[in-house]
Amino acid sequence: MLFILLFGIVSMFSDMTKESAESIRGALFSLMGASAATIGLVSGLGELIGYSLRFVSGRFADRTRKYWPIVIAGYFLELITIPALALVGENGWIAASVLLVVQKFGKAIKKPAKDTVVSFAASQEGAGKAFGLQELLDQFGAVLGPLLLYVIMLFKTDGSTFERYSFCFLALAVPAIVTLVLLIITRLNFPNPEQFEPDVKEYKPLRAGKRFVLYIIGISLFAFGFLDYSLVTMHVNRAYSDLIPADVLPLLYSAAMLVDAAAALLFGYLYDKWGMKVLVFSALVAAPFCFPVFLGHSVASLVIGVVMWGVGMGAQESILKAAVTDMTPKSARATGFGVFSLVFGVAWFLGSWTLGALYDVSLPLMATVSAACQLMAIPFYILSSSKRFS
Repeated sequence: MLFILLFGIVSMFSDMTKESAESIRGALFSLMGASAATIGLVSGLGELIGYSLRFVSGRFADRTRKYWPIVIAGYFLELITIPALALVGENGWIAASVLLVVQKFGKAIKKPAKDTVVSFAASQEGAGKAFGLQELLDQFGAVLGPLLLYVIMLFKTDGSTFERYSFCFLALAVPAIVTLVLLIITRLNFPNPEQFEPDVKEYKPLRAGKRFVLYIIGISLFAFGFLDYSLVTMHVNRAYSDLIPADVLPLLYSAAMLVDAAAALLFGYLYDKWGMKVLVFSALVAAPFCFPVFLGHSVASLVIGVVMWGVGMGAQESILKAAVTDMTPKSARATGFGVFSLVFGVAWFLGSWTLGALYDVSLPLMATVSAACQLMAIPFYILSSSKRFS
């Protein structure tokens, strides 16, 4: 549990950096002149690279067992790209896009190895509870970070909106450095986390069973329909400018992260008791979030939609990982996380691109496609929990 908590604190400061950037990145891209389709394409491409390369990283981690070097290298590459956005010029959306892709590449390197070492500790505490607690601490950082940006923007009143955003990205160097220092401290205290689960033997290739395949189909449908938050911030910046000032965008994201944190912890505990039924419930709650966000035009409808989006994120970060832990053999678990990430990333890329393009065509159609795909995942969740396919 101490290892889970320490890694959770590392993730907290990491998320202070990453999610703060996420809270204003869509608006920054819009100020740079990027269209909705472009933002959707770049966001989706970043997720495609970030998720698909996790398959390679996962197999490498399983074969070499060099978990710590992989995790540290990935964190370093992921975090240094965010303050670097402060150096991008006012028309530099192409350079900003490259930095976004590099950030996701760093995340691809570290994520399977990180999830795997946490899963070793989770074997002693319960997968749902462990990943739920991880996400709770993650989201504390995701709440504190945007709040920090809000305070910075309150005092940084000189200059254009673009210049204020650039200063915010520069300030994110501080939690990025703290993350790396805490990561080294965790490494020094727990040099061999694989010993939490001593029955992990030599590497054996992953052989996916029917349950895992059905589950992968379900999460790919979910990923296709689950809209990236960059499109939400872009839409709020465009359509809600008369209701929501630019400096309030980080607060809105903080609200989403608070919901994410509470949902992740709750769903994680419930998953250990009731399994996939909890994922089905979360999908029913989160699927229609696009309707109040994109078709409404009031603060109330926006908040409702963002809360629903937060529920979906909470489920994604706790239950989805816990299910992978339960469905894959211990000796090839990083590969299992890699397969999960590969499929999830391809689906998210295609979905983000498609939904971003639909944004410019028809908001009702975009919202309908988003909700329909997430709801279509439910039968596959149910089938993957069936004893017939065990």
